[in-house]
Amino acid sequence: MTQAVLGVDLGTTATKVIAVDQRARVLFGAEHGYPLRTTPSGEATHDPLQVLEAALLALREVAAWCAQSGVDVVALSLTGAMHTLLAVDADGEPLTGSLSWADNRATEQTARLRGTAEGTALHRITGTPIHPFAPLSKLAWFSQHHPDLASSARWCGLKDFIGLRLTGRFATEHSSGSGTGLMDIHRLAWHPESLAFAGVTAAQLPELLAPTDSAPLTAVVPGLPVGLPVVMGGGDGPMANLGVGAVAPGVAALSLGTSGALRVVRDQPGVDERGRVFCYAIGEGLWVLGGAISNGGVVAQWAAETFGVDVSALLDEAAAVPVGANGLVALPYLLAERAPWWDPDPRATLVGLRREHGRAEITRALVEGVGQQLALVLDGVRSTGARVDSIRVTGGAFRNDLWATVLASAFGMELELADDSEGSGVGAALIAWRALDVLPSLTAAADLVVPTKTIAPDPEAVRHLARTRPLVERVYHALHDLTADLAR
Repeated sequence: MTQAVLGVDLGTTATKVIAVDQRARVLFGAEHGYPLRTTPSGEATHDPLQVLEAALLALREVAAWCAQSGVDVVALSLTGAMHTLLAVDADGEPLTGSLSWADNRATEQTARLRGTAEGTALHRITGTPIHPFAPLSKLAWFSQHHPDLASSARWCGLKDFIGLRLTGRFATEHSSGSGTGLMDIHRLAWHPESLAFAGVTAAQLPELLAPTDSAPLTAVVPGLPVGLPVVMGGGDGPMANLGVGAVAPGVAALSLGTSGALRVVRDQPGVDERGRVFCYAIGEGLWVLGGAISNGGVVAQWAAETFGVDVSALLDEAAAVPVGANGLVALPYLLAERAPWWDPDPRATLVGLRREHGRAEITRALVEGVGQQLALVLDGVRSTGARVDSIRVTGGAFRNDLWATVLASAFGMELELADDSEGSGVGAALIAWRALDVLPSLTAAADLVVPTKTIAPDPEAVRHLARTRPLVERVYHALHDLTADLAR
């Protein structure tokens, strides 16, 4: 009988459950969505019970398919968006919504640390940049605005809440823990100075476990036996590297959807001197080093909505514009940006706009701006001494020739396109296979996923983007104080 593990991926807009065999092949999947509640004040939250319901529905559907298809489910494993936070009571009932990574209310608390010796030290110890997305800042916000709740509740991530309801165990793992800003990535333990800034104690936080640790299923899920191992898994970023096989030295993973991220695996924790990158644990002595950007494919979506045209047609128009967008440069900060600046204040900016520029030039400039942002992240990764010899990419944006060529040209190297796998969900499944001793090591994932296509850079675009990248940095720094004032 074919065996499978179920990878449960708790995303920002939907939960997807996939059945994955021992060769990392996706046999079947089911997906259920839910809304992200946003407000002008910067709030971005989920109803954790809605997410739980979506996860249970998807689990039932995949379990039913496995039973009908003669597939034996031997474990399930969890992954999900990092940097989430919610409060629960002693019985595990939610006391707040689940704050998404996109929740931006903790700007004041972040400002207290940004650029200070204390903030720099916390970034180096925890691997998490000082930014409103981090639970470190979010908890400090609760401590200031809801002190009774902050001091009395238990706090966890959304993935931890789902794990609690499935197993009854209040726990997280080193991968998700290292994205909180509360965990010492060198000791793999909660960091006292971070907890003090956040206004919580270690007793209020989940137990820290290894990603391959598990707890038995105690919830009733039709089609799944009570006692089935529920493997801890990890955060979606580190799991994505596993899911595309980017775990060998020098092989980076790049994902580009609405947002984007670049990560490379190495065997020791640490960040760069300028604080441009994050460092999160995968497990078994492996860490991912890199940066996430908030503004990826969203820039083309925004342009299409603004100009009232189809996004594919608009990108085709932009592809016909020469490299450099006829002298137009864009800082693509439609959303509060993350790497490499970790600055919630910058605004999208067009530099050099003239009457002759139209929607095609603006779109081309925005796409090139995203490429420049990711190239700056790559610079930060390499400044730590980490090798990046090849980049393995996933995401719907790479189906478009403009996105593919601009990104390859910004990096100045070929990109390896992996099958449009489920990325993080497959990575979580591979953690489960490792927990079951089917996978000999996590680095063995590199042998399971083989790229199917390469994307070549355009030599002219490589030269132009490299020549103008220092200008992009200069414009960002020149506008920094102005945009901060505008934000206030």
